[in-house]
Formats: sequence, C-alpha cells, structure tokens
Amino acid sequence: MAYLINLPTFSDDRGSLSVIEKVLPFSIKRIFYIYHVKDSERGGHRHHKTIQAAICISGECKIYSNDSVDEEVFHLNSPNQCLILETQDWHTMYDFSEGSILLVVASEDFDPNDYIYTPYASL
Repeated sequence: MAYLINLPTFSDDRGSLSVIEKVLPFSIKRIFYIYHVKDSERGGHRHHKTIQAAICISGECKIYSNDSVDEEVFHLNSPNQCLILETQDWHTMYDFSEGSILLVVASEDFDPNDYIYTPYASL
C-alpha cells in the first residue's frame, strides 16, 4: 500500500532545503512533473514494475490509492512530504490547487507496456 515519508529538511532564516538522498526504496531512473492541471484527473493506472515517489513541490493535490486490499486518499500539501506508490497501487491524482507542481520520480524508464489501466473492483 502507498505510504508517506518525510524528506529530510533543513531550515534556517534563509529558507528550507529538502533532500531526496538515501530515503527512496529504489534507484531513480526517471523524473517528471505535472503542472497547469485544471479541473481534471491524472493517473488512472498502476504498474507491473515501476515504483514512484510523488512530491507536491508547490501548492497541493490529492492522490487516491487502491491496492485491492486497502484504499486511501493522501493530501499532499508540503514539499517535504513524499508519497511512495508501489507497483500494485492503482492511483489517481486530482484536486490540484492553482499553481501546483507535482514532482514524480520513478524506478524505471518509461515503458507503455508497464502500465495497467484497469482499476480494481470497488472496495
């Protein structure tokens, strides 16, 4: 099931710096970010191999996750929150605030055959 981790963050009077180093359960092979989302939903899939880490580095959004046993909605609203999405986590991202940016790092390079678009039955 998807789970949150807090990124190491260092703050002083100059601002804050959050670090992604030795905290992810995978090596990073791909990085992308989602922005300018109006009133729509992103995602709608899970993966055969890819594990992802999602960080809303600006603004906020919600991520629904369902692993066929449990389902949960995560509200990402701080740049030091990192949501780990396992391969079995069918997920959607929605309720993006204006100006939000969702950064996603992935364990695998893009492969269209890695995507599973069929959702689990409702719990």
